[in-house]
Order: sequence, then structure tokens, then C-alpha cells
Amino acid sequence: MRMENNEQYFNEYMRVLSAKYPTFQSAAAEIINLDAILRLPKGTEHFLSDVHGEYEAFCHIMNNCSGVIREKIEALYGKVMTKSERDEFATLIYYPAAIIAEMKAKGVAELKEWYAVQLHRLLEVCKTVASKYTRSKVRKSLPRNFDYIIDELINMDRTDFNKEAYYNEIFASIIELNRAEDFIVAITDVIKRLAVDALHIVGDLFDRGENPDKIMDLLMQHHNADLQWGNHDISWMGAHMGNEACILTVVDISLKYCNIDVLEECYGISLRKLAVYAENCMDEDARFYPVETDGLDGDGDRATIAKMRKAVFFMLMKAEGQIIGRRPEYDMDDRQVLTHIDYRKGTVVLDGDEVRLNRCDFITVDPAAPLTYTAAEREVLDGLKRAFSHSEKLTRHVAFMFEKGASFKIFNDNLIFHGCIPLNADGSYMEFEGRRGKELMIYADNTVRAAYNAFLKGETDEKALDFAWYLWCGKRSPLFGREKLTTFERVYIDDEKYHKEKSNAYYRYCNDKAFCEKILRDFGIDGKYSHIVNGHVPVKKKDGESPVKAEGKLIVIDGGFCKAYHEKTGIAGYTLIYNSHGLKLCAHEPFDSVEKAIETRSDIHSEVTVFETRENRLLVRDTDIGRGISCQIDGLQALLEYFRNHRPTDC
Repeated sequence: MRMENNEQYFNEYMRVLSAKYPTFQSAAAEIINLDAILRLPKGTEHFLSDVHGEYEAFCHIMNNCSGVIREKIEALYGKVMTKSERDEFATLIYYPAAIIAEMKAKGVAELKEWYAVQLHRLLEVCKTVASKYTRSKVRKSLPRNFDYIIDELINMDRTDFNKEAYYNEIFASIIELNRAEDFIVAITDVIKRLAVDALHIVGDLFDRGENPDKIMDLLMQHHNADLQWGNHDISWMGAHMGNEACILTVVDISLKYCNIDVLEECYGISLRKLAVYAENCMDEDARFYPVETDGLDGDGDRATIAKMRKAVFFMLMKAEGQIIGRRPEYDMDDRQVLTHIDYRKGTVVLDGDEVRLNRCDFITVDPAAPLTYTAAEREVLDGLKRAFSHSEKLTRHVAFMFEKGASFKIFNDNLIFHGCIPLNADGSYMEFEGRRGKELMIYADNTVRAAYNAFLKGETDEKALDFAWYLWCGKRSPLFGREKLTTFERVYIDDEKYHKEKSNAYYRYCNDKAFCEKILRDFGIDGKYSHIVNGHVPVKKKDGESPVKAEGKLIVIDGGFCKAYHEKTGIAGYTLIYNSHGLKLCAHEPFDSVEKAIETRSDIHSEVTVFETRENRLLVRDTDIGRGISCQIDGLQALLEYFRNHRPTDC
């Protein structure tokens, strides 16, 4: 019976395949095409992590492709152009519209000649980055208005005199028709698109930076980007879906770092009701002053933010306490802090110790029902929930994070995730409701998606939505990687030993090669060149710490992209580059601004370290995509045999 079913499935598969390739010749031609693709060099992948809303630097990294564009320019023109000429040419590729506008404003006498020179140079760069792809793939990358022209130019044989004349005539025509500016913008986009075949963001687009929304917009325009969720990302996702603790977490972080515009201007989430409520009900408390003060209008703004943060703090402690109360499986009773306070004595029980509070001023907390919101708090919170859920831009961005994001990704023998695989002290996998390791990662992914699917239907899956908050700060969360988040202690306890947030045992064991290989095997990856790629924990390069750990099996790429971490790491972020030759890390220097980069023709300087070189160049056949193509070829080979047995070969 099973053999009969297999034969039926095979015949049905052949029928479906033959509808697309109806003749022996068409199937054979496709095999030849696919086999040619398998022999091409592997596409270049870039990995970035922990961007934390740092838009200006991220924008430049996207434009210079982590230094890849500069490498191509140096290879092509290092001996024929001066350094200043190469700098200007690179900036033209990064910011074409700005450079062209500048040239036109200067009234360059020979603007047409300048256009002609740049068009020739840009085309050479385009041909270089396109050389590793099939003509078909390159065509798909071309802008509609110039697809035929660019395709013709990058594929013509320049040794042919007539073709060379044709080449020059096309440029002359483009310039005479006043299309040079549009053409330059278009071809620089193609160059950047072909320079990086795939982009992996290893978590935490959101946090304290000023413009996570602009970063999201850039990623949504990218041709092939994916995202592994970080704990800050999940807090925004949970906030959009209506989780009150996530909402209050996001608001508090925005206030703490004076990024109110991210909420109000970028996402249209008004804090007016919160501000009015805080002004009427809270005192000015120095413990809640913002950490960053850039953009504040004197002490009045600082006082207002402190009052708002204090109001949010009390609501947040209540929201978290309510979740913990209805989810005993989280095993987080110690974080239900408001229930462990002796309001008469002014003490709290922490880790079994009775600890004195620096103040006992819980203005909106009823000691008899410490987790209950006041009517005024409820009104403010309801308004915030509506604003987060109905923000049009946040709706689009969260949809993208679900469409292109996941808790982890396996791609080309690399296991990519933001935080950790939660471990016990002895190195065994931590369990959450019977799930551990890979199963826990899959459960986390599925549960957050269940919350989102319910939200899209106008419903609430409370258990799944609570879990989104747990992923932000739960001790068995693979996105968090710490024992607890000491938000309360950092405000109300002076003794700093209670401020410590112990890291998960993963961060100790992950330095061991055998341990990393075990994790990779447990995720179904078992190869000499397999790796784990993480973010989340900043690498202190200035202290000699290496991002390459466990004898090359683990690569940690959080290099402090965010300005706040530059002093800690000594750099301004990493890009991991995986191309057909192997793996290399780019350690980036701090970046001032896009405006300065354009004005001074400056670039992000990166220290490049090659740490894994393949003996033989990697081809498409060595990749996941290549394995899929090989399966297609197997199917087509079977179709050829089917044709031989069932049809004449000339059909």
C-alpha cells in the first residue's frame, strides 16, 4: 500500500513539474541554468547587532556596506585616482543626491564632463559587484526605468570597438536628456544592493537611540534582510499588542534617555495625559532624573521628566506584579516587589534579606492592595494602550518584525540568535514548562506569534501576551540572559550589591568549543565551519577581549553600536562579513554624522580581521540556497527519466 502511495505521489509530482517544463528540452535547459548558478561564488552576508536606534551610524554602514564599497574603489582606482578623489567618489556612492546637489549648487563649469566621468567610474564598480551573480539575478536588482540600459552596459564586451562607441553614446544621451542625476542615483542603489546579498540583524534595533523608526524604514526597503528578536525589540512588539508592562517599560526607557520624540513625533504616541497626571500627582525626585540631558530646555524639562518617570515606575511595578501573580510558572515571586514591602517600617525583603528603602514614598500604592491601579493610573494607561496599538507606523514596523524576524535563524551552517540558550549552573539546559534548548526557542517564537495573531483578530491571548513581557526580563528567557532585572533596586536601594544582575551560565560555558559544538548539534548543525552568532553582550575590545570565542565556534558581534557603549567597548560596533572566501570582522570607529560625512567626504574607518579563510572558494552549491537548487535539479533529472519512459524525447 505504501509503495502504491509513493508511486501516486511521484506521478503527481511529475505531472505538476511537467506543467512548468512540458518538454525534454525545457527541463534539460533548466538543469543547465541551475547547474551554472551552483558554480557561482557564494553571495556576501553581513551581520549587525545591537543597533539600539543609532540611525546615523546605521545609515552610513548601510551605504558603505561596512567598507565593502571602499574596498572595490581601492581595488579599481587605488593607483589612478588621488585619495581625495577616491573619498569624493565613495561619498557619491553613499549619498548620490546630496553630492550631485552640492556640485550643481557650486555651478561646476564642466558639470556634463563631471557626469560623464562619474558614470564611467560607477559602471566599473557596478560591473565588479555584479560579476559574481547570474545575469538573471542582476536584472532583478535593476530599477525599472534604467533596467535595459544598465543590463546592456554591464554585460557588453568593451574590447569590441563598436560596443565601446555605443557605450559612450549612451552616456552622452543620458546627460543630454538631463537624466544623469537619476541614473547616478539608480546605479549607486544597484551597487549597494549587489555588494551585500543578505543582511542579518541580530537583535535590538530598539532601545535608547533617537531614531529606531528610521532604521526600521531602511530595513523595510532592503532587498533581503532578516531579524533575530532582541529583548528590546520584544518589549516594543509586546507594547504594540497591548501588554501594559511592555508599554510602561518602553515609555520609561524613552523618558530616561530623553527620547520622547521617538514616541510622540515618530510614532504619534502622545504622552500629554501622562505629563498632566504626573505634574498633579508626583513630586520632583532626583532618582528619576533622565540619564541623557541633550535637548532638554533647562531644569523645568528635567523636573517634568522626573515626575513622569516616577508615575510610570509605580504603574510598571504594579503591571509586572500582576503578570507574576497570574503566572506562577514564571517563578518570579521575588520580582513582585510591591508585595514584599513593609510600608510601616520602610523595608523590603530581597534575596531573603530585610533591606531598608532609601525612601518610602509610594504615593499611588495602597499597602492593602499594592498591585491595584488607581483610577487616574488606569485612565493614563488605557490612553497609552490605545496609542501604541493604533500607531500606524508602529503597526507597519511590528508587522515587519513578525514577517522577517524570529527568535533564532539557521542559515548556511550558522546558528543566529540575540541572547543565549538558557542554562543551569551545571551547564544543563534550563527548562520552562518542560521545554529546553531548541524546543524553548521554538516555543518562544510560536507563543509570541500566537499573541500577535490574536491581536490581529481584535482578541487577546493573555497567556501568550504575558510571555512577551517574560521574554523581556524573565530569568529563563533566551532573549534576556540574566537572573533578574533590578529596576526597583536601582531606585530604592542604596546598597549596590542588590543592583547586580547575574548573567546566565550560558555566558560562562559558551567560551568552550565542545559546548558550542553541542549546542550546534542540538540545533541540527554539525559541520567543521559551523558557528554560533550572538549579540546582546558588549565586547570590551579596548580591554583586549576578542569577539571570536570558543576557538572560532562563537562570534559575539555586539561592539557597542550605540554611543553610550563606545567608552565601554572602545569601538562603535562590529560587522561580521561572510563571503565566498570565509569570515572577517570589521570593528568600526565612532561616526559623527551623515551631514559631516557628506561635508568632509569622511567615512567610517574599520579595522578588518580575517579569522577564517576557506581553502576553496565557497560556491552557491555550498549554501542552503544551493542545496535547495540541487534538490530542484534532482527533481528535473527525475522528470527527464520520466519523459524517456513515457514520452518521445522530441516532444
